[in-house]
Amino acid sequence: MDFWEDLLADFKAHLLLERGLSRASVAAYAHDMRCFCERMTARGIYAPEDIGRDDILDFLEECQSSGLQSATLARRLVSVKVFFRYLAMEKIIRTNVTEIMEGPRLWRIVPDFLSVQEVDSLLEAFHSKEDVLDIRNRALLELLYASGLRASEICSLRLNGVDFEKGVLHVIGKRDRERYVPFGHSAWNHLDLYLQKSRPKLDKTGRAIEFFLSKNGEPLTRARIWMIVKDAARIAGIQKNLYPHLLRHSFATHLLNNGADLRVIQEMLGHSSIATTQIYAHTNYSRLEQTHRQFHPRA
Repeated sequence: MDFWEDLLADFKAHLLLERGLSRASVAAYAHDMRCFCERMTARGIYAPEDIGRDDILDFLEECQSSGLQSATLARRLVSVKVFFRYLAMEKIIRTNVTEIMEGPRLWRIVPDFLSVQEVDSLLEAFHSKEDVLDIRNRALLELLYASGLRASEICSLRLNGVDFEKGVLHVIGKRDRERYVPFGHSAWNHLDLYLQKSRPKLDKTGRAIEFFLSKNGEPLTRARIWMIVKDAARIAGIQKNLYPHLLRHSFATHLLNNGADLRVIQEMLGHSSIATTQIYAHTNYSRLEQTHRQFHPRA
């Protein structure tokens, strides 16, 4: 590892002094690349020039199999690409193999998502029509999947932000960007049940403006939403590392798989760039291949 240690030290200095990154960011990059270099050494690779695209993909897949979350995997991919960009700039390598890293094998890594059957099981975890918290939790899960909202957007959702007549949500997203997101009949029914039977018992003062409330009448926090999703996964017997954002991934993936336009999905998710939404295109290859085989005259 002596060669890698020297290279990592130079890389850290580049990030800190030339790129002006914070020490926390430099530490994160350095940690990711230390893991990467250790894995390359274990594979018998001792020089950056000998690293191929498949070596990088294998590293990411090994990280995935060890249980790392999609966000961490995505960050590690970014770290590797920044590292190789540095190596190319310093002429330590002749070709930057990360510039052409595309394809289904890579995009199967990030992000993860639930199958339709897993979503069905998750939504049935809280099935009581009488228990106040079960009713709330079911409505919450239904809305997470039906709308693709972030946990923070669920927390800030207000009563007047849910238009039952039009079936749309008024959402204040990142950097205070507004958008309107539809929600379907299933979510509509469970949200209505929550408003009729559950929320009046949770709103201790009768003056709360937030849509989802805790048992103490306070707005739900992101931490509590995480716990509700984790509890639902445990009850449903889902073994994946489930968290609220995975329902957002599932929302987008299932829409795309069923033929939704990527630009429409971008608008519903509140992405400022279509490039962010394109990560979901990885799930669509089977449908594209099927369509090609069915309709192309020389398929």
